[in-house]
Amino acid sequence: MNDPEINVDREGLLADLASMIRIPSVNCFGNEDPSAPSEGAMADYLETRLRDLAMHVESREVSNGRRNVWGRLKGTGNGPTVLLAGHLDTVGVEGYDAPFDPKIEHGRIYGRGSCDMKAGLAAFLEVVRLVRESGQQLAGDLIVAGVVDEEHAMVGSRDFGLSGPKVDFAIVAEPTNLAISPTHKGQICRSIRTKGVSVHSSVPDQGVNAILHMSLVLDELRQLATSLANRKPDPMCGNPTLSVGVIKGGTNVSSVPDWCEIEVDRRTIPGENLDSVSVEYQNILDRIASDQPDFQYELCVPGLNVDPFHTPLDSPIVTAITEACEDVTGETARVTAFTGSTDAPNFRCPAVICGAGSLEQCHSLNEYVEIDEIVAAVRIYYTTLQLIQTSKK
Repeated sequence: MNDPEINVDREGLLADLASMIRIPSVNCFGNEDPSAPSEGAMADYLETRLRDLAMHVESREVSNGRRNVWGRLKGTGNGPTVLLAGHLDTVGVEGYDAPFDPKIEHGRIYGRGSCDMKAGLAAFLEVVRLVRESGQQLAGDLIVAGVVDEEHAMVGSRDFGLSGPKVDFAIVAEPTNLAISPTHKGQICRSIRTKGVSVHSSVPDQGVNAILHMSLVLDELRQLATSLANRKPDPMCGNPTLSVGVIKGGTNVSSVPDWCEIEVDRRTIPGENLDSVSVEYQNILDRIASDQPDFQYELCVPGLNVDPFHTPLDSPIVTAITEACEDVTGETARVTAFTGSTDAPNFRCPAVICGAGSLEQCHSLNEYVEIDEIVAAVRIYYTTLQLIQTSKK
């Protein structure tokens, strides 16, 4: 790696990350307990570390004791406010052996959250330390934030975008193997429910079978998925997609089921939104209803609605981090769409996704991140801050 002048405290960086891995912050996935919020201990840790770095710290409760935490390092007022954002929660640990016991082997650090995305939070803390150690005052404010609930409904970033401090640019440290992602597909997760009439299974003609009616919906959705694959793709994000991930229905085999429910994951590309996707679903349901007089359904409110994310390639944050990546790594920066959905659109500003680690490791039962990549990420973020100082807000 280049940039020997950026003296990353590797030991301190790993100590922060190891401390975070030891803190269980598994997302409750809707089963909130106000007495033990999922990210509570992580929020406390981040708040303490931000205060240690002499940042002005604030927090805001988002839902049932779950709170976003952020620190601000004041600039001179002559430059843009830059947000370094990460999420405090992780996915579950069922089947994971010693998930909260950090282990360093073969140049990697292992443990739940190491890659997704406590490495990013640790890197941000080291960036603040480097700024402090340099003695410089940035032209614009620097904000480091940890938000809740990214792994489920993204209530943390949505609240931050609406009620948090105003920011001009953001870097989200989801794992990209240090590639730069200024765009990704949106994600709309919602349920469709069919309603029937339950009778004894020996006289099925006297009831209305909600599962059989759902089979008509599934057939239409299969055709829609094929149609999406043949639409004109977005230059970076590719084609929109549709996947049915969950199906439930009925109560016992000896009864005609009076309900059936599916959960549909629809990935959208720039130009699509909730309204356009809803029209697709409604057309399907209306078409079935016109052919089946006893067809009853409910198109449920989306459980998750993340807009497609797109920052122009000539945005100052994209050009600055691209130059920083090339300066730090000595290689041509990789600019590509991010595969999943992230908090980035919710921050309501031009943003990029760039971080250490691989998506393949994120939700695995042997999660890890390469230590050299975390160090490089610190240098990239620090260099980006230097380069973006003269950008207009």
